[in-house]
Amino acid sequence: MKSAIEQVDALRVCVFETRQEMGGAAGKDIAAKIKALLAEKERLRIVFAAAPSQNEMLAFLASAEGIDWSRIDVFHMDEYVGLPADATERFAYFLTTKLFAKVLPRTVNLIDDSTGADAARLHYKQLLEQGPIDIVCLGIGENGHLAFNDPPVADFDDPEVIKRVQLDVICRQQQVNDGCFATFDDVPKEALTLTIPTLLSGNHLFCVVPGKTKHQAVQAMLNGPITTACPASILRRHRACTLYVDMDAYGQWVN
Repeated sequence: MKSAIEQVDALRVCVFETRQEMGGAAGKDIAAKIKALLAEKERLRIVFAAAPSQNEMLAFLASAEGIDWSRIDVFHMDEYVGLPADATERFAYFLTTKLFAKVLPRTVNLIDDSTGADAARLHYKQLLEQGPIDIVCLGIGENGHLAFNDPPVADFDDPEVIKRVQLDVICRQQQVNDGCFATFDDVPKEALTLTIPTLLSGNHLFCVVPGKTKHQAVQAMLNGPITTACPASILRRHRACTLYVDMDAYGQWVN
């Protein structure tokens, strides 16, 4: 496996030749951090992104040995508003099938809007505020979003913990590009999302970003200004964030 590392402001960037190598390396590092923190703390709280970009990393964690998931509370960072509770397009379904049902965490905290989006937002806010977030496993969108903080609604100083947002056109089209929905009109127009300050409150961030469709966002994230026009650019200010990219996303080898 060939890899390279660079530093962009506070952000550590790890570049891999292939998507599989990228996901495996991210999974290995996350597993190691989980084990190290469990040696220091009785319980951990981890937030996960739900997207095909996370598949390889999640597969690694699902089969990793030596992690005591019975001491880990898990959360996810966003969810569509208005989909049926049993819809396979829901992020709760994605993470449950990819990871949670396989490793059986201490608690699985899912965003459930079946009684209304406002009630779901308030309930999840209360859950998140019960303790610090130890680890956040995230990706970025084709428009540079973090969770569903698209450029039009992203706020680096957001006073909310979780909020209801309108999804922009690029974000909704990405869900079709990723194969999550058959057509653009099938994609919900609204979602609940953890805000950027909530995500950045995590003590350790691991950001996994493969694929050619993410290339422009990665370049803006690393080389452009730190701005809500590319929300992911704020990761360059986090004290402990590592970005994992493959060559398709990064675009050129690090000298």
